[in-house]
Amino acid sequence: MKDIMGLMKQAQAMQARMQEAQAEMERMEVEGQSGGGMVRVTMTVKGALKAVAIDPSLMAPGENEIVEDLVLTAHEDARKKAERIMEEKMQAMTAGLPLPPGMKLPF
Repeated sequence: MKDIMGLMKQAQAMQARMQEAQAEMERMEVEGQSGGGMVRVTMTVKGALKAVAIDPSLMAPGENEIVEDLVLTAHEDARKKAERIMEEKMQAMTAGLPLPPGMKLPF
């Protein structure tokens, strides 16, 4: 019975840390770039798009497809950075828990 109580306390502590991490990830921002920095996308780690910056030299007539592709690429770059941050945070939070191999949180 003592082990179950200890696990419950660990689970509650982890839940509190997860809530803190979720709030932090809503505030933390990442920037993705493409075209050598000519297009930059800023978003939160949770995925909320905050800003898009496009170098004025890309705004030439007929360049819209290039700009669209660069925006998508910059967004993908930012998304990958955000995923890495989230994975690192989750690994740090679950480091001491006796979870079965391959089990990921949140469930």
